[in-house]
Amino acid sequence: MLSPGTVLNTRFRLKHPFSTNSVRHTWLAEDLMFQDQVVLKLLALSGSMDWDDLKLLEREAQALQQLSHPRIAQYRDYFALNTFNQWFGLVTEYVPGVSLKQKLEKHHRFTPKQLQWIAQQTLDILQYLHQLAPPVLHRDIKPSNLIWGTDNQIHLIDFGCVQLQPRLPGATFTVVGTYGYTPIEQFGGETVPASDLYALGMTLVHLLTGIAPAELPQKDFQIQFRDQARSQIDFQFAQWLERLLQPAVGDRYQSAHQALVALNASAAHLIQSPENTGIRLTKLPDHLTIEIPSRFSIEYLWPLRRNTRDSILRFKQQFQKFPASSKSRLPEC
Repeated sequence: MLSPGTVLNTRFRLKHPFSTNSVRHTWLAEDLMFQDQVVLKLLALSGSMDWDDLKLLEREAQALQQLSHPRIAQYRDYFALNTFNQWFGLVTEYVPGVSLKQKLEKHHRFTPKQLQWIAQQTLDILQYLHQLAPPVLHRDIKPSNLIWGTDNQIHLIDFGCVQLQPRLPGATFTVVGTYGYTPIEQFGGETVPASDLYALGMTLVHLLTGIAPAELPQKDFQIQFRDQARSQIDFQFAQWLERLLQPAVGDRYQSAHQALVALNASAAHLIQSPENTGIRLTKLPDHLTIEIPSRFSIEYLWPLRRNTRDSILRFKQQFQKFPASSKSRLPEC
């Protein structure tokens, strides 16, 4: 029985579990060799275990050994234990911080600037993965797998669904991913770099709306998110996001590099509203809208009937009580 304080493989002391079930355990542990914290994934060899799970764990270990990126949780060890009913263990470095899923659960409202920053950070990682030969496809981009680290950087974790080699025609495959974030071609075993971009787009939509992608309305198989947005986003960023979410693979950006270049180009045209002023700037293709809040407010003490001379005269008398610096000139009635 696994419990806090148990030392596995003479090196890793269990601290507390992140998640457990009959065959899978994920623990925070201490690496006694390097005196730091690690994440330990354990898979029990039992009658209820799906052999595909072991295949995916071994593939994850293989992938992580090949990867070297400062914002990908690094491989530490992979081992088998005969003393605990044949457990297989994968150890990776621990990334201190909070997942984007945890931020959503705390009702964090992501600003447009934060969304673009998260997109840029994630695309930088995907660009590294997709430029490898052959491309490494994560296949499970979602809020719980993106960590907002204490170093104020976005980190990518959990390569349990990773694809290292393109699927050969006619070969069997395991369907992986998370419903709502996974594009349709992935269910058919035809994952490509643009599949990870689709999952990133769905992740950004979840952060923008606070609604899980599977619960958002669709039109012609495309997610409709603009009316659900909790923050006002720039027109160019919305268009960029919609291209990530195209149902047809060929209609999306074809690489993380292409998507990142397009995102940076759109961000260069953004106009930031002055802080702490209440002024709102909205940039559209053919015009810029500037909304400036009033410097004062009036509480009406009587019903103000529109288009009546008496009401206008009453309003003018009340308005003249304000300091000259606070009011505009009223036309004569």
